[in-house]
Amino acid sequence: MKKIAELIFFAGVNGVLPEKLMQSQVKLSGDLLQVAEKRFPLSRFRHIYVLAAGKAAASMSRGVEKVLGDKITNGHVVTKYGHGMNLNYLTLTEAGHPIPDAEGVKGTQKIVNIARKATEDDLVICLISGGASALMADFPEGVTLDDLKRTNELLTKCGANITEINTVRKHLSKIKGGQLARILFPATTVCLILSDVVGDRLDVIASGPTVGDSSSFADALTIIDKYSLQNRLPSSVLHYLLEGADGSIADTPKPDNPVFQNVHNYIIGSNGIALESSAK
Repeated sequence: MKKIAELIFFAGVNGVLPEKLMQSQVKLSGDLLQVAEKRFPLSRFRHIYVLAAGKAAASMSRGVEKVLGDKITNGHVVTKYGHGMNLNYLTLTEAGHPIPDAEGVKGTQKIVNIARKATEDDLVICLISGGASALMADFPEGVTLDDLKRTNELLTKCGANITEINTVRKHLSKIKGGQLARILFPATTVCLILSDVVGDRLDVIASGPTVGDSSSFADALTIIDKYSLQNRLPSSVLHYLLEGADGSIADTPKPDNPVFQNVHNYIIGSNGIALESSAK
């Protein structure tokens, strides 16, 4: 019985092993590149960029490297301390999780710098896994890293759920809540996602950097009010959220925004997929 249980467990784990998953989701046959359900002639693109964030980002990236090799133009990976790997075509930053740190800020800026280079003639492969929301550390003008750390600490300890936490995070960021897609537009973007979120909502996983956001600055303030954080938040954070709710700051792009017309998001691994693998 113990042996059977072990076989079931490892079947589930193997079903979502990041590097193995990448080689099943990214395939190259001559000039034809298949990424998840999308197929593209390589000749269509001038450049291929790979952007990755999360605790499994290095392993996912290595899987993509094994398929694409020197066809990758450039890319960057941000992962948790101790989760890095040697990569041949991508640079890598190890950073803080669950509390964002200065290395996360540096690594995220490298991702943004590469994203800004992408044009309509380019393909961008985004690899997202658990922890990406904290690892992709960025903050708006007027807010400091210490302010962001304090806000994250308050949110994680006040009883807010992951959807509520990420709603606030999205509105204290320039890449979360679909804003990375806004930077990447009009490039073709395929995002492969390992979900650690119950329900697998795309807009919640990693704060949805390539997914239209239905929440607003007003929603973020409602959450702050719900948990009585107004007088505990850094004043810069509260001021920024209030300015956003007043319309002085552009909100996150909504699902019907044209910036998502060339974006394709796929969940390729989750608890549900692991359970399906165990059942086979």
